[in-house]
Amino acid sequence: MPEVVGADVADKTGNRHLGIIEFPVPVLKGNMKELKAIREKLYEPEFSDLTVVDFSDLAQGCKAYDEFIEKMGSTAEQELKYLGLTICGTKKKVNKLTGSMPLLR
Repeated sequence: MPEVVGADVADKTGNRHLGIIEFPVPVLKGNMKELKAIREKLYEPEFSDLTVVDFSDLAQGCKAYDEFIEKMGSTAEQELKYLGLTICGTKKKVNKLTGSMPLLR
């Protein structure tokens, strides 16, 4: 989603820093069961316009992307244990999924 990344910036000494996203990113607290329920809802047509990146135990256990591709191809979704989710889209839809989750502190 390059449209949400701001321009690169320079510090006082002239060193360049890549741009960051231009809106706040709340980090919410949830357990694996809650993450699994949210991930399952994200497959529904109502949420098809959201951008989702999931972080699973399978991905965490891989050392190379090719290994990840191979293992995902032979693993059913029901077998995945989600460690985290990144969801980007309209505030209303994201809140519908995550509104009851507390901020991680």
